[in-house]
Amino acid sequence: AVDKALGGVIGELMRDGEMKGKRGELTLIHTQGKMPSKRVVVAGLGKQERLDTDAVRSVSAEIARFLRRRGIKKAASVVHGAGAGGLAPDDSAQAIAEGALLGLYRFRAHLSKEDDNGKGPEELLLLEREAERLPAIERGIERGRIVAEAAALARDLVNEPSNYMTPTILAERARQAAESCGLEFNVLEREHMEALGMGGVLGVAKGSHQPPKFIILGYKGDPWGIRSTLGLVGKGITFDSGGVSLKPAEGMQAMKTDMAGGAAVIAAMQAIARLKPVINVLAFVPATENMPGGGAQKPGDLLVAMNGKTVEVENTDAEGRLILADALSWAHRLGLRPVIDVATLTGAISVTLGKVAAGVFANDQEVADRIVAAGKHAGEKMWQLPLWEEYKELNKSTVADLKNTGGRLAGSIAAAQFLHEFIEETPWAHLDIAGVATTESEKGWEPRGATGQPVRSLVNFVLDYAEQR
Repeated sequence: AVDKALGGVIGELMRDGEMKGKRGELTLIHTQGKMPSKRVVVAGLGKQERLDTDAVRSVSAEIARFLRRRGIKKAASVVHGAGAGGLAPDDSAQAIAEGALLGLYRFRAHLSKEDDNGKGPEELLLLEREAERLPAIERGIERGRIVAEAAALARDLVNEPSNYMTPTILAERARQAAESCGLEFNVLEREHMEALGMGGVLGVAKGSHQPPKFIILGYKGDPWGIRSTLGLVGKGITFDSGGVSLKPAEGMQAMKTDMAGGAAVIAAMQAIARLKPVINVLAFVPATENMPGGGAQKPGDLLVAMNGKTVEVENTDAEGRLILADALSWAHRLGLRPVIDVATLTGAISVTLGKVAAGVFANDQEVADRIVAAGKHAGEKMWQLPLWEEYKELNKSTVADLKNTGGRLAGSIAAAQFLHEFIEETPWAHLDIAGVATTESEKGWEPRGATGQPVRSLVNFVLDYAEQR
């Protein structure tokens, strides 16, 4: 219909090969008064047989930035893929909303002036001629907005410089998020952690002047307790110098992002509270810096985790698994099930999977399958790696129950196997997001900097689990 209104110019451009419909290809056409709209953007969605919600999400992000660069404030669009593409209207509408909001995201909290491009489109109107499809489209838009805003919160937390994102500030931001959506909030101070025997968190925190915080968020969508309470755990190392086992100076500034797992959990809880699934969820985010101060733990030191297991600290730069050990021990003690933990845990996962996918490790195949499926629906790729018994040998110590490094081989698996010792037989999955928590280039719905992964996957997992159970 648009091509007809424009006198066949779109078809002509296609026949001339100037538009091929490749995914992400964008062409701006001036309508010359032939339509009420001054301009039309033709967006390529790629091959029809490969069209999915992630294609719609990514292209919507590209379009939103395209409009921003041209100073366009208002635009309208069909619901991509919900016609010939075969996508459900609510899924397509959600993907458009997510893509537009995630694509327009920029972290500019500490810049003194706005750039010339401004904030981008102020209004995106979705057009639909079949009235019976409108409720589904509206539901999709609302869900997309909620999860995109949550992902943006995670990005904001991760992108903050570490002096603006200490454990205390992270706890305060979590409190603000809780108050905005009705979550229960609590934070354990150092004395509370000492009383509970959280030797992992306290050991890592010894080298920092910043006090550790153990952040707790609770959502009660099932007040009758029909289902077991689901647990989310996120690593909250607000800056990781490596401790006494100091990291190289080059690239250390990026270690402000070592709390991306904790940020994802806080943000996911905000979205869960707003979407209101019938399930109870309890989230833990142990937060501390890892610094080489005079009181810092040293290689060769021994600590006692919350469940009583002793750990030889072979390398102070393997600190994430130490703080997660306490959080997982508590999740196990409280009977949370299943439990998902999220952490920028190992550089080894980037060697294995690059910047494309998060690593998944699990002691329960149903939980693993569900989180991978939730990630696929979100466009956040995940790949499961094994937790075979043989890998337990990597963490054996001669002076303690465990040591906190497993050597150079199978580094990500050794770290996951270490965590397994503290969750025991509770159904559990561990997501190692070190490779996907940030990106250096802008592509699709991912901006430069923090990606917000895997917020939307966690939300999908909880919603699916609540519905199925």
